[in-house]
Amino acid sequence: MPKEEEKKTEQKLKPCCACPETKKARDECVIEKGEENCKSLIEAHKECMRKLGFKI
Repeated sequence: MPKEEEKKTEQKLKPCCACPETKKARDECVIEKGEENCKSLIEAHKECMRKLGFKI
């Protein structure tokens, strides 16, 4: 297999693109209310990321 094809096969979901729903809710909450008031949304996003195989 040529190297370019190997790279395409190995490409995984990038952290920035994973869990857009929880990421958006988390980010909006942090901007509006501050991080300390958004713990449940932050944890929900982390859990979503873990389910996709990210080590957080």
